[in-house]
Amino acid sequence: KAIEKTQQEHLQAEFKKIIKNTKKLLQNDASLAGDQADELRQQIQLNLQRARSTLAQSGDALRQRGDEVQHASKKKKKKNPWQALGIVAGVGVLLGLLLGRR
Repeated sequence: KAIEKTQQEHLQAEFKKIIKNTKKLLQNDASLAGDQADELRQQIQLNLQRARSTLAQSGDALRQRGDEVQHASKKKKKKNPWQALGIVAGVGVLLGLLLGRR
């Protein structure tokens, strides 16, 4: 979770940089010289690439975590099938009661 939070914070920081640089580019579009505008565009592109990379890493980490949870639940169901069936039945009864009240 600490890694996921760090990646999320990094991603937020990258998007803030992109927004800041884009606003700066739009506000100063007419007054920036060609080299300055090009440099700002390159910074925006670099920040966008970093954000994409961080987002891809976060997605991979979430996918891996989901696979681990799925594997653990399958293992638990195989080990204790009656317990799993009891839990599912209990959840079904609770949902039935809640929906029946409406």
